[in-house]
Amino acid sequence: MKRVSVDDVENSIQPAAVMRPLTDALGLTDVALNYYELEPGDSFAFAYHSHEVQEEAFYVISGTATFETEDGPVDVGPNEAVRFDRGEFQRGWNRGDEPVRALAIGAPLEYGNQVKLRYCAACDAETDAELTATSGAEDAVVANCVECGAETGRWVRGSMGGEVP
Repeated sequence: MKRVSVDDVENSIQPAAVMRPLTDALGLTDVALNYYELEPGDSFAFAYHSHEVQEEAFYVISGTATFETEDGPVDVGPNEAVRFDRGEFQRGWNRGDEPVRALAIGAPLEYGNQVKLRYCAACDAETDAELTATSGAEDAVVANCVECGAETGRWVRGSMGGEVP
């Protein structure tokens, strides 16, 4: 048995105020588990995306998460869960006024290829994005368009979710 307090797991740089990756903390080998707290306007993910290999489920503890899907937006409220199949595009947001607390569960642990669609102003289109972590003076995650290389997003440690303008 392995037990961990969510509050003892370091907050990751994400488009959410809080994202605590529980996978390694619990020593999980076959499933990914993440705890999220989204302030209004925050997202679970850096982009509208799909996973080649992994299916993903979200359990909303409190608040209401709105997921962008190919069929339109889907609201998932407290004590509800939603599942996305392999290859199915989605991105979850907190579009409300109250915080959202949720768990994200993915299996198998590996994503396979992941398509991450973000709007690129230089291309004037939704394009796949490459994410890069930086370190040093500014710990950040930066999204760049794979077509032209333009920066399409930046998230900085301590920014409490949301994108840095």
